[in-house]
Amino acid sequence: MTDPRASAIQYANDHSKDFLDALQEFVRIPSISADASYKGDIARAADWVAARLRALGMRNVNIYPTGGHPVVYGEDLEAGGKAPTILVYGHYDVQPPDPLEKWESPPFDPTLRGENLHARGASDMKGQVIAALAALESIMCTGSLPINVKVLIEGEEEVGSPSLEQFIPEHNDLLTCDAVLNPDAGMIAADIPSITYGLRGLAYFELRIFGPGQDLHSGTFGGAIHNPAQVLCELVAAMHDDAGRVTLPGFYDRVRPLDAEERGELARMPTDEDFFLRASGAPALWGEAGYTAAERVGARPTLEVNGLVSGYTGMGAKTVLPAYAMAKISTRLVPDQQSNEVREQLRRFLEAHVPKTVRWELDDLLGGAASISDRHSPAVQSLVEAMEAVWGKRPVFVREGGSVPVVAQFQRHLGVDSVNTGFGLLDDGAHSPNEKLHLPTFYRGIQALIHFFFNLSVK
Repeated sequence: MTDPRASAIQYANDHSKDFLDALQEFVRIPSISADASYKGDIARAADWVAARLRALGMRNVNIYPTGGHPVVYGEDLEAGGKAPTILVYGHYDVQPPDPLEKWESPPFDPTLRGENLHARGASDMKGQVIAALAALESIMCTGSLPINVKVLIEGEEEVGSPSLEQFIPEHNDLLTCDAVLNPDAGMIAADIPSITYGLRGLAYFELRIFGPGQDLHSGTFGGAIHNPAQVLCELVAAMHDDAGRVTLPGFYDRVRPLDAEERGELARMPTDEDFFLRASGAPALWGEAGYTAAERVGARPTLEVNGLVSGYTGMGAKTVLPAYAMAKISTRLVPDQQSNEVREQLRRFLEAHVPKTVRWELDDLLGGAASISDRHSPAVQSLVEAMEAVWGKRPVFVREGGSVPVVAQFQRHLGVDSVNTGFGLLDDGAHSPNEKLHLPTFYRGIQALIHFFFNLSVK
């Protein structure tokens, strides 16, 4: 009797070139969500995904309009009511390719160099979408899916997934599932399979400090008029204490402590202090006392200054006392922290610390919740076993420092966790010139997802 799992793996091996061809066709579409001039290409990418789902034999394939870019949906529910249902999430939009002069080959002309495919979107995340669809194809073309599968591919992830905040609750029945498979994460290295179970949230602000009505001569007015640039620098400096902790009132009130088991899992990651020094080029590490670098960037909240502008910054000297200073400030949040509460904490800090010699304004630009998934759930354990089968080693668990808003949206509106994985590597250059996808890892990823779907059917 033929083993369905083995047949699907063999199909994937036999059709690896077809999967690569599909990926190259997909990345040729410049589906840039941030630029309205590419709206036609966004629509073309959505059509391409829908056609691919139909070719797989998915049912109920539909392109749903939203207030922004369309959402593509398809399903195969033939496994029936007793089988678990997995929702496969992905996005077809990509980042702008700028600066173009840094690309060694055109960003939307996929180019093979060694073991890598170079193109915008190859890693983030068109390669991951194709890997998931290739795994489904390998099973469906050699038998039938052992679980129920729903597929949702959106076109706004690179701009924060704003339309999904409305789409998901409006289509709750359509999207009902037991877990979400989100391959929009990645791996630490080609030989280190990884599962991202935690993602930080975000609260992003613009702080403006105003002093005199116009720029002034610093010799005439310096010492008599409070300099907004100085005020801003003093405020920013006061947002951390000497131990590296954020000083906003109540900032840590909701932060979950790390238990011994979780710290042990995070310690398995190969991201020690030397890793961060090599990757960053910084002369030394800095951060909240009492935590490792890996814990600080994944499991602890932070406050960072992303940009500062004030006064004269051109060539040579200009003795000016500026009228205005501005800082972009982001906070990365951990589970249970709320972006609206952090906004109020920052306001209370400013009310207590901004001197009466200036006035201030604070704009709330972005906000998103953190998320954390149960490492012991059937879906996560199915992927653990799948990765062990392909890589021959237990995957590491990662708490990612970045933010993926849709994961929290699925938790909030559907009440389900996401299994966050992916087969992009840290050196793939996602969002950067010369983005690439390591093809041996891509093919291994397809095999791992085949195992995942079969494993979940018996959990």
